[in-house]
Parts: sequence; structure tokens; C-alpha cells
Amino acid sequence: MARRVPAAVLHALAPLRRATHRDRTPARETPLLETSAPRPNPWLQSLTLAAVVLLGAWLGLLVVGNVRAPVGPMNTTMALRPSLTGGTKINVSPLGALELDTHKAPVRLDVNVDQLDETRAQALVDHPERLSDLQDEVARDVADDTLNLAVRSCVAVVSGATALGLVVYRRPRRALASGGLALALLVACGTSAFATWNPKAVLEPRFSGLLSSAPSLVGSARSIVTEFDVYQKELARLVTNVTKLYDVTSTLPAYQPDPSTIRVLHVSDIHLNPASWKIVASLVEQYDIDVIVDSGDTMDHGTAAENGFLDPVAGLGAPYVWVRGNHDSSTTQKYLGKMKNVRVLDDGRAVTVAGLRFSGIGDPQYTPDRTAERGDRAEELAGARLASSLRDQRNAGTPVDVAIVHEPSAARETDGEVPLVLSGHLHHEGTEVMKYGTRLRIEGSTGGSGLRAVEGKYPDPIEASVLYFDRDSRRLQAWDEIKLGGLGRTTAEVARHLVDENKPGATPSPTLSSTTPSFGSPTPSNPTRRSPSPSP
Repeated sequence: MARRVPAAVLHALAPLRRATHRDRTPARETPLLETSAPRPNPWLQSLTLAAVVLLGAWLGLLVVGNVRAPVGPMNTTMALRPSLTGGTKINVSPLGALELDTHKAPVRLDVNVDQLDETRAQALVDHPERLSDLQDEVARDVADDTLNLAVRSCVAVVSGATALGLVVYRRPRRALASGGLALALLVACGTSAFATWNPKAVLEPRFSGLLSSAPSLVGSARSIVTEFDVYQKELARLVTNVTKLYDVTSTLPAYQPDPSTIRVLHVSDIHLNPASWKIVASLVEQYDIDVIVDSGDTMDHGTAAENGFLDPVAGLGAPYVWVRGNHDSSTTQKYLGKMKNVRVLDDGRAVTVAGLRFSGIGDPQYTPDRTAERGDRAEELAGARLASSLRDQRNAGTPVDVAIVHEPSAARETDGEVPLVLSGHLHHEGTEVMKYGTRLRIEGSTGGSGLRAVEGKYPDPIEASVLYFDRDSRRLQAWDEIKLGGLGRTTAEVARHLVDENKPGATPSPTLSSTTPSFGSPTPSNPTRRSPSPSP
């Protein structure tokens, strides 16, 4: 008869039985379980961590590391960027950039000049004595902005590396370690930059883009520093004169719209002068312009870096008809061609805008291209191609009212094929009726010759014309020559000219002029209707 084992005994033997069971397990099973997971490679772990720290820090600087800050009368954006050489880069769009060897560290300071603040700039104009404190003000602004940038950059690199660490490791401790290493890296870079800081770097800048010609225009940076008092006075005069020029523009006589006329604003040779856009917009509003015609040389070099200068064209308030000048490139032409309100004319293309039919051809020469064909022969061939297109248009029953070229020598080839041809290039206005009856109207420089305006003692004036066409016959009836004194002057003139072949020898109407930004009563706004055929 089997005996029953007391429960207390079984309970006491249970640990021994479990130990005996473990002893019976094959000896090879335990090593297999222990070696089933491979040990991580420490080198791979280090490389992964370095990649997370560097990439996370860079993304953080890119996304939240920018600081928008005022520096003197300018609004700027400052940021730190990874770099092998360090230094400081100042971007002045669309003119180019200048680089300074301010420090040696794997991080670069980028400063983008966004715009000139009108309020602060006007304060300098109203109180020129503040220019004496401008240098100290700029130094204080830069110091404050650099401190703000340093703090924001620390937050940016820690946030970026920590966030990326969470995505990669999914462990808070590893992510925080990534952020801490990113902060240590940035502090090390800052220490290196501080140790190698070179305050004299401003004396030897490197220019790129259009600013590469800056030393020849305004003198070397060294002379600016050594003769700062002289430059302060010149800067005060320049700012004051530009403001007066704007004032003169706003007080030009405003003619009442005449429903019997089509009003065309002719501009040319702006040459990258940003002041021109405000003047053009003012004339469009005051004269109720139907269409703007630009006969070229809107740019100076035609580089892609200049394209941003053209953006105000979209907001001028009137359709813009444009032909290429010898300072404009195919890049310029393509950029303008994408704007909805712009009609680019080339190779005799014709368009109808505001009731007038225009046809034009771009200048065959491109000044920066030294290999291109040059001389009057190239212009004459281009004019001949345009004349052929004008004849084809007339034979097709769609005659052209106004032809547009850049060079007057090309315009002369269209004589007898069109009532009016517009050109520029010479930087001074002029009008003549050619042998076979075509009127040639040459516009001056609406940009005052651009940057060249500051080279001479007497800068070129800013010139434009308002052309009045009869809405029924589509022929020129009258035009106003508008001339604003260049930088350094405050004069303005508006002269009305009438087309009147019924009165041979008729003289232009008296010139409206002023030596201050004010005018008397304007000439009549409704030009007398004349016969459609032009005459001397």
C-alpha cells in the first residue's frame, strides 16, 4: 500500500527538484542562447552618433537658427552655417556678395541684407547730424544681434540633434546625449572663432557678382575706413538727394485722363537703378498710363543674380512691353517672359496691347560676351530683319503702329515701314523724322545711367516720355518729355511737343520747369488731333 507523502515535505523538496531539472538540461543550450545576439560594433556606434549630432545640428540651424535683426537703417537676416573655411559672408541681393576672413572655424556667419527700412532711413535724412553716430549704432546693433544669434543657435543645435536622436535611437537618454554633444561642438566652434577673430578683415573684402566693381566705383575699403569723415558727408548728401528726387517725382503735374488718347510711357536704359521703379510707378499713376514700353538695357550685366531686380515690374500697374538691350541677356529675357503683365518682343514678334500694335527685336549684341559680333553691321542686319517682319505684317492686314529696338542704327532700317520707331542706348533723348517718313524717338536713361550716375561731377538726368496716340487712327499726336535732375540736383522739366504737319515749322510748347519740387498749371491734357501721317 502506497504511502502518501506529506505536503510539507513536497514543498521543501521543490527547490531541489528544480535545480536537478536545470542540471539535466544539455550543457550546450545555455551557450547557444547567450551568443545568439551579436555584440554592436563600437566604431559603427560612434559614426552613427557623429552623423546624428552633425546632421541634427545643421537641420536645427537651418530651420530655427535665423535671426532677423535691424542693423542701422537696414533689416538683415543673420545665421550660422557649417563651413570648412569660416569667415563672414554678406549677401546684398541682387548686387552680389562680399566675403570677409573674420575668423577660422568650421562655422560661417551669413548676413543677408533684406531691405532698407524707410522710417529709419528717413530719420537720417531729416536729421543728418545722426550720421556721426551711425558707426557706433551699427557696432552696437551687430554686437546685440550676434549675442542673440549665439543664444538662438545653441537652442537650434540642441533641439535639432535631440529630435533626430529620438527618431534614430528612440531612447531619451541617447537623444539627450546627442543634443549635449551638439551644444559642445557649437561651443568649441565659437571658442575657435573668438580665438582667431580678425577685426582688420573688413579692410580686405572679396567681392562677387555686381559688387566686384564696387572698389573701382567707391574706392577701396581701406580708404573708406581711413577717410570715414569724408564718406560720412558724401553719404549724407547722397541720401538727401535721392529723397529730393523722389519728392520731385511725386509733384510732377498730373494730367487728366483723356478718353480720346492712348497713353504710352517710354522708358529705357534703367541700368539696374532701383530708384527707377518708384519713378515709373509714379508716372503710371499720375498720367494714367495704358502701356509701358522699355527699349532695353534694363540690366547692367544680365546675370541671373540680377533677376530679382526685375520683380517690381509685376506691380507697376500697366502692361510692360520690352526688348532686349546690349546689357540684357537671354537669361534676363526668359525671366521677364514669365511675368504675366510683360510682353517680350524679339525677332519681329508683334503683339497688340491697349489698342496699339507693337513689334520689336532684341539687340543682337551682348556687351559682356566678348566673342559676339560687334559694330553697326550687326545692328543694321537686325533692323533689316525687323523691317522685313513689318512688311509681312502690313501685307497680312495687321500693320504695326510702333516698332521698338534698342540701338538707333537698327531703328533707321525700318524707315518707311512703320509710322513710329522707339529706341534708347544713347542716354540722351532725341527725335527726328527720317527720309521716308518714319519718326524716330530716342529715349534718354530712365535710370540716370545706373551706377555710372555717381562717377561724374554732374550725374546724368533721369528721362522718360509720355506718348499720346489717337485711339481711332493709332497715330502719335503729342509727347511729353520728362526730365528729372540726377543725383545732386532737384530740378524737373516737362516739355509738351505736338505733331502738326499742317503748320510747317511749328515749335514745341513752352517748357515747364522748376528748381524746386513744385509746378504751376500744366499744359492742356487733350492734344490737338492731327492728320495721321507724321512730319518733321
